[in-house]
Amino acid sequence: MTLSTRTREWAGFVGLTVMAGALLMSSASTGLAHAEQAQGREGVIWQRGEEPLRNEPPSIPVEEIIRQFAAREAEFRKARENYTYTQTVLVQASDPGGGGRVEEYRLTSDILFTDAGKRFEKVTYAPPPTLQMISLTREDSEDLANIQPFVLTTEDLPQYNLQYVGRQQVDEISTYVFDVEPRRIEKGRRYFQGRIWVDDEDLQIVKTFGKAVPDLNHGKTGENLFPRFTTYRENIGGDYWFPTYTRADDLLNFSTGSVRIRMTVRYTNYKQYKVTTRILSSAPVDPPPVKPPDPLL
Repeated sequence: MTLSTRTREWAGFVGLTVMAGALLMSSASTGLAHAEQAQGREGVIWQRGEEPLRNEPPSIPVEEIIRQFAAREAEFRKARENYTYTQTVLVQASDPGGGGRVEEYRLTSDILFTDAGKRFEKVTYAPPPTLQMISLTREDSEDLANIQPFVLTTEDLPQYNLQYVGRQQVDEISTYVFDVEPRRIEKGRRYFQGRIWVDDEDLQIVKTFGKAVPDLNHGKTGENLFPRFTTYRENIGGDYWFPTYTRADDLLNFSTGSVRIRMTVRYTNYKQYKVTTRILSSAPVDPPPVKPPDPLL
């Protein structure tokens, strides 16, 4: 379903669906000037610069690497479900020829838990969007939740083909590199297609580059295209690598013309959710037996 931002606001991630004839988007770079970065093992900062890919075999069989990192990713997915965090989304777009007016979408929200332990999203900052010629879709929300912070678990492996392509040093982090693509595209489902970098010590994904697929064509109602993005993870608490920063800077070629899109998603303030209330049993407790008095002498 396609939603027009002229008639309805959407508290979520903006997708890149452009209605027929929608060409004008902004290229303002506010908030995007910082180089993408994430904090690596033991506080080491690494950025987009990386050494060339080395075509060399891994230290253990490829099948074993995949098995182990998928198992670790399954652990991580379960662990992340018990964390609160803040999510900040910024989307800026433009006519690639320049000179267009600025259109922008911003949203900041906290991912929290109720007292009963139910997860929910609390929007804390949502200024009126200035995006006027784009529309927003269900697929965009799914991509924010599942594709940009891509997790590839044992359960997910049957959906994807993985090809080992070599090793690469990303600053202080030594990684195994895999190309990933869906085995098949099922209607109504979203997938990741691209490349992942797996820490060769922790055996978890530390970087992702690719896009959400498939792109969609809704016929007369418009096209739904999605940008290539890079997501970086940071080691939080020493056990798991959490997504902390996603950026996209891509040219989307619609049938009516090209559009430049820039996007950042930041995940901050990770904190483990802990229940502080101890629930006691409500079952009735029998009183202790009363000892009869000693007989009088």
